[in-house]
Order: sequence, then C-alpha cells, then structure tokens
Amino acid sequence: MRTDQPAPADGRPLARSMAACLAAILEVPAADVPVPAGPDPWTVWRGWLATRGLGLVEIRAPAGFNWPGPWVALLGDEADGAAAGEPVAAVAFGSPPGIVWRPLGGDAPFEAVVTGYAVAPHDVALWVPAATAAPPGAGRVEMVAVAPAATAPMRIVERVNARAGRGLEGDRYFDGEGTFSNPAARGVDLTLVAAEALEALTLPSGRRLPPEEARRNVVTRGVDVNALVGRRFRIGDVECLGQRLCEPCAHLERLTEPGTLRGLVHRGGLRADVVGDGEIAVGAEVRALED
Repeated sequence: MRTDQPAPADGRPLARSMAACLAAILEVPAADVPVPAGPDPWTVWRGWLATRGLGLVEIRAPAGFNWPGPWVALLGDEADGAAAGEPVAAVAFGSPPGIVWRPLGGDAPFEAVVTGYAVAPHDVALWVPAATAAPPGAGRVEMVAVAPAATAPMRIVERVNARAGRGLEGDRYFDGEGTFSNPAARGVDLTLVAAEALEALTLPSGRRLPPEEARRNVVTRGVDVNALVGRRFRIGDVECLGQRLCEPCAHLERLTEPGTLRGLVHRGGLRADVVGDGEIAVGAEVRALED
C-alpha cells in the first residue's frame, strides 16, 4: 500500500479523497486515477477499475468487516474535509479494522465510517494485472451489426460510420438509448466478440447462437479480443480503446435462450470506446497499437 502521494488538488472532497485511496491501494501514480467532476463519480471509478479486471464491492457493515488488507472507508459528512451531504474517503485496514490513512487529513475516528468498498478482481482465478497480459495478434472483421433501439433485433450491415465519443451511427448507444446507456459510463460506444467464441458455444437446446444474436457490434476472427482490455487498437482506420470485458448477463439471456449466460462467461467479448472517427467495414483489420 502506497500512502506517500498527496490527494489531487482539484475536485470535490469525495472525488479527491477516493482517487487518492484507490491510488494508494493499487500502488499506482495518483495522476492515473480519475477525479470525476460529474454527478456520478462511481460509474467513472468502476469503469476505470474494470480496465484492470477489478471492481468495487460495497461493505454495508464496516464495523464488523475484518479484513487483513486495505479497503476504502467512507467517513460521514461530519468528518474533517467533508462537504455537506457528501462523505470523504480514507483507507481502512486490519482485523479488527481501523483507519490507517486520511488523504484529506483530520482525525475522524473509525466510528465515523458509514460504509466502505473493497477493491476486488472480477474473477479471482483469472485475474492478472493488464500490463502482464500477452499482446494480441491481428485479426479481421467478419460481421458488423447495429440495433436502432434497446432490445430491437440487430441489423447486419456491410459498413458503418464510427464517431469518437458516440459509437456507431444507427446503433442504439449512439443516441444514448441502449439498455446500459449512461452518460458517465465508458465502454458503451462499441462492442466486439470473437467468432471463435460463438462457434464454440452450443446451447442446451442444441442450437448454435447466430452471431447477430450475441448483440455485439463487431464480430472478429483471428484476434484475442480479451487481450485488448486496456489497450488502444484500430479497426480499419478507427482508433478505439478497450475498456473491459463485455460479459454476458441476464438481459442477453432473456433476449436469446437459457444457457447463453453460462456459455459466454469470459467469452462474451469486449466493450470499447471510439476515440477517432472513421468507417468500420467487413474485412477491416483489427490490430492493437504499440504501447
């Protein structure tokens, strides 16, 4: 745990203190952690952690949370440095727990903790830091699909325009109308899935899942899409940033059939942001950029 870095100078107390705590727990430069200015900082932090295969698990009874490691404790708004109606973050540690670092200073006791969050890997058995992942090879786009509205059938197209910060023209997420659209979220511009993963899936009914029913925008072949998490890559001339795995969920299973959720765990594809305008077409190369 690294507590030798000061909290960011700018931002609301919660945003500054939480960013400092995450930097301390993960032992990364404080400048690497976002300090959200919007009304939903938690979505921003969860999206940033997801690029590392990590998430936040809420601790609703912090007084009895005995954990031999660091976690984020939120001190009530009466704590030093807190704003009215908004808590501040500190690092707690130990079994039984106590406060070991307050990025904004003060001396609020552990009894002031109202809730907490543990930083945890999405899948303990598979988690490795993104920096150690093997670089992916190059592949090709095998199919492109968009849906005009949430839950609407995917429409297969030969090519589509991609716009930075928006996604694919004609798709439900382009206009913020997708099931999981959120202005503060990252990784909703574009989704990819490997054709090989879909071909390996046989549903309990014996049926194969047609690529368009996977509800991903781009079906690839020959590239490890999981290895693109946290990396910049190109699809043709469109630059993208892999944010996190596009794990399957109950929503997808409702739109397909039982067995889809289990069958696509860790093979459901990639969520990415579009960071440069261009066109995505069938046959375009998919290649990671140099780090």
